[in-house]
Amino acid sequence: MSAAKEPTGSSKLLIDLGPLLVFFLVNFLAPVPGIAKIFFATGAFMVAMVVAVVYSAIRFRHVSPLLWFSGAMVVILGGLTLWLHDETFIKLKPTIYYVFVAALLGFGLWRDKPLLKMVLGTAYPGLSDDGWRKLTRNWALFFLFMAVLNELVWRNSSTDFWVGFKLWGAIPLTLLFAGANVPMLLRHGLNTEDPKPLEPGPVE
Repeated sequence: MSAAKEPTGSSKLLIDLGPLLVFFLVNFLAPVPGIAKIFFATGAFMVAMVVAVVYSAIRFRHVSPLLWFSGAMVVILGGLTLWLHDETFIKLKPTIYYVFVAALLGFGLWRDKPLLKMVLGTAYPGLSDDGWRKLTRNWALFFLFMAVLNELVWRNSSTDFWVGFKLWGAIPLTLLFAGANVPMLLRHGLNTEDPKPLEPGPVE
C-alpha cells in the first residue's frame, strides 16, 4: 500500500477548483430559465465535490481537513438548497467557509502555532517562523474580508450576479492576494528556486 501524499500541481488545481468550475459551467449552460439554473448548478456542484473527495482519497490516499469540511458543507447546504428550493443556503456556504478558516488561523496565531505551516510547509521551503506568522495573519484577515464581501454581494444583487462575482471576483482576488504575499515571503527566507504561492485550501 502506497503512503499518503499531498496533491500538487494540476491535481491540486483539479481537486480545489474543479467542482467550482462545474458549478459555473452548469449555471451558465443549464437549459432552464431564471432562478432554476442555480438548483441545477448546485446539484452538479454536490456531485463534483464528492468526486473530488473520492479522487483525492483514492489517488493520494489523503483528503485534507479543509477539503473534508468544504465537501461536507456543499453536501449539507446544497442539500438544503434543493430540498427547500431556496438558494440562500448555497450562497451562505462561502461565508461560513471563510469565517471558519479565518477562525482556525486566528486561533493558531493566538496559540503561537501558525497552522499554515502544517498545511503548506512544503509549498514555502525556507520560510522563517516570523514569515509563517505574517502569512497566517494575512490570510486570516483576507478570509474575513471575503466573508464580508460575499455577504454584501449575495444580499444586494441577483443570483446571476453573485455567481459571476464568484468566478470573476472571488477567484481573481484570491490569486492576486496570494501573489501580493510573495515579496513578504521572499524577505522572510522563501526559497526562490521553487516558489509556490498557493492559497491555503479550495477557493469557495
